[in-house]
Amino acid sequence: MTMVSSQTHAISINPANGEQIAHYPYESAEALDAALARAAAAAAQWRRSSLEQRSALLLALAKALRDNGETLARSITLEMGKPIAQARGEIEKCAQLCEWYAAEGPAMLAPEPAPVPNGKARIEYRPLGPILAVMPWNFPIWQVLRGAAPALIAGNTYVLKHAPNVMGSAYLLLEAFQRAGFPQGVFEVINVTPDGVSRAIADPRIAAVTLTGSVRAGMAIGAQAGAALKKCVLELGGSDPFIVLNDADLDAAVQAAVIGRYQNTGQVCAAAKRLIVEQGVVEAFTEKFVAATHQLRVGDPLANDTYIGPMARFDLRDELDEQVQATLSEGATLLLGGAKAEGPGNFYQPTVLAGVTDQMTSFKQELFGPVASIISARDAQHALELANDSEFGLASTIYTRDLALAERLTAELETGGVFINGYCASDPRVTFGGVKKSGFGRELSHFGVREFCNAQTVWLDRN
Repeated sequence: MTMVSSQTHAISINPANGEQIAHYPYESAEALDAALARAAAAAAQWRRSSLEQRSALLLALAKALRDNGETLARSITLEMGKPIAQARGEIEKCAQLCEWYAAEGPAMLAPEPAPVPNGKARIEYRPLGPILAVMPWNFPIWQVLRGAAPALIAGNTYVLKHAPNVMGSAYLLLEAFQRAGFPQGVFEVINVTPDGVSRAIADPRIAAVTLTGSVRAGMAIGAQAGAALKKCVLELGGSDPFIVLNDADLDAAVQAAVIGRYQNTGQVCAAAKRLIVEQGVVEAFTEKFVAATHQLRVGDPLANDTYIGPMARFDLRDELDEQVQATLSEGATLLLGGAKAEGPGNFYQPTVLAGVTDQMTSFKQELFGPVASIISARDAQHALELANDSEFGLASTIYTRDLALAERLTAELETGGVFINGYCASDPRVTFGGVKKSGFGRELSHFGVREFCNAQTVWLDRN
């Protein structure tokens, strides 16, 4: 295949072997304008469609996803390295998401009576219009649909700008929308440079913006949306604490910590990145955790029994290795891994760092890959302080048998989600989002439906 420049094309590279899969030329200003025109024209009609029509199309989309599930899963695996079993799980989760919003979304948009004296006031939820979504590569289909499904059921249209390395998956998703029967323009895919994103944000046809990505990207997109006086939702990752107290069920905690840290090769915004363990059980926990991590199968992401595949991008593996080496030079102990795997693929050894303190790199920075940091806490209060000692605040986990204590800690944890005796999950039935540098706004549940709505007051006969 002819090699092309990343300045002119979005390029998909198979991280398992470093070979180029495909390339997609960035679209012209005229093509972007045409896509925005289609989204705006569709928005005028889509907002008038009935909730029954929107629900029926979401159900059709769920079927289209399942019917083409293997093709979509394989695309995810080839483009960003997700083990195929996890990629299949992502597609099924997306189908269930569409079904859930088809069933539950209409009730979330029902008019709400307001307690005014004459009883004739209500709140109506009206769509805003075309939503620009700038999405990452780590969950190429789920990240898109967890924002798109609630926005679409609310009557908005959706314009997706996906990460350059997963554009093949983006176009397959567009085909699924088309097979499901969505009207043209309700779901659009644009392949543009950062300058194209800026033009789209400034364009009056875009009503609001959502982004999942890095803090740097969030600051840039948030600033541009603010300059255009447009609402935005930002989900910017985190360095999530996973607290294990002395009375925890250690076997359950270890199992959850391994999954919470290493699923998707550790490339999860809400992964359990900082394992904060009370000193009474830190030695036992560490021994069990290292043993369990050592058993994880690393290899060909197309093999059904692979749990850890290659990292998605070679530059991010280099950055991760620099963070690991910096942490070791600061005094941490290497218990497992700690290096790039040999060979052409973009593999990094599953790594466990122990003796990490709050002054070390892996504590202060987000490590987006298969690396766990174990931190010892003196007691529950110290664990809370360590957990909150972060610029991020996406999600957190607590393992303890003392549920009253867990509830007290929960009230003081500075995170958007807290999971007691279970690792973090992104589920349509509960809201998802963060505080501090993890961003603002919420996805999923009824919050995701209403984030991009005009909450309109209607009051009859006020006088």
